[in-house]
Amino acid sequence: MIRRVQVKTRARDDWVDITSTVRDVVRGSDLAEGVVTVFVPHTTAGITIQENADPPLKDDITNALDRIFPWRGSYGHCEDNAASHMKTCLMGSSAQVVFEGRELILGTWQNIFLCEFDGPRTRQVVIRVSP
Repeated sequence: MIRRVQVKTRARDDWVDITSTVRDVVRGSDLAEGVVTVFVPHTTAGITIQENADPPLKDDITNALDRIFPWRGSYGHCEDNAASHMKTCLMGSSAQVVFEGRELILGTWQNIFLCEFDGPRTRQVVIRVSP
């Protein structure tokens, strides 16, 4: 089963918690256990699983990525968003989560995030539930 959802981001760098959306897709599937893959088909946005309890951590990670890949650099990319592509390379474009009893198996502090690096935009997220 594949479900596509739209996610609106609010800023150039943004973290959007999509855990509840992924959870709803898994609960609505015909499978009691399996793996859910969350994929973003964009080159300037990523998917990650990260801590959900301490909001400043997301800013800390974003700031660290900005130090590694500053927005204004001596990049050869023909657009002005080369840093966002590089950040996405590190973040990755997908994550997988095992589920059992139609519930995601995530750690106490883990959530699934769409990480925007070139927003604000409306992004497509593809969620695939597999046995």
